[in-house]
Amino acid sequence: MSNISNLSFVHPNAKIGSNVTIDPFVYIDDDVEIGDNCHIMSHTSIISGTRLGKNNTIYHGAIIGADPQDFRWKGEKTYCTIGENNHIYQQVIINRSICEGESTVIGSNSYIMAQSHIGHDTRIGDKCVIGNAVKIAGNCRVDNCSILSSMALVHEKCHIGEWVLIKGGCRVNSNIPPYVIMAHNPISYFGVNAFILRKGNKDEESIDEIAKCYRHIYQCNTSIFNALLRIEADVKQCPERDAIVKFVKDHDYKIASLPLEMI
Repeated sequence: MSNISNLSFVHPNAKIGSNVTIDPFVYIDDDVEIGDNCHIMSHTSIISGTRLGKNNTIYHGAIIGADPQDFRWKGEKTYCTIGENNHIYQQVIINRSICEGESTVIGSNSYIMAQSHIGHDTRIGDKCVIGNAVKIAGNCRVDNCSILSSMALVHEKCHIGEWVLIKGGCRVNSNIPPYVIMAHNPISYFGVNAFILRKGNKDEESIDEIAKCYRHIYQCNTSIFNALLRIEADVKQCPERDAIVKFVKDHDYKIASLPLEMI
């Protein structure tokens, strides 16, 4: 049994799960699916193509599955897929994909704070925090357990690795490898995200190996290619070391805050 206000509009073709609360002045479009135990607060719009998992709370004035803000989109049928147990706060806008049959994807157990914007075809992992007024452009990726502080800006096609902290107001204009803190403008390396890694039960030895990797990358005044050779020779093999090396290689050695001559 769901609690749907008679002052809201729910399209007859929308699929609404059990124990869903829909407050007054909500708009639920055609071809929308809302999972069990969700709460959709007033003045929210859920647009066609949205797939909302269980136990999500959508706060006042959010627009989920909005039409993509991209001239390449010509009305193709696209989607916005959201996992479970998320809190999506006031006036958040999340756009659908621009590609036929494809989806913008938000994982589970994340907090997307007020007035943030997530562009088309972006993928947000699990247990992320997207701060107030963060703007993420299209085709970006934010991996699990990362935090983007208030008013950070993420340019198109950037990939932010897991367990990353982006300080408030930063302009992310390239790929951010895992486990780091980035700050300032122009964006620069600010250390290892040790406090949050400890919260995630990473042991001190692993954190120390991560720090050794980034000393080679950011603090030894050598090219990123040579830095990886040194990491593979000097740093004990562990999942964290391998994740850093793989990330850098997968992105053709292009990571944030390195001058072009260092790539």
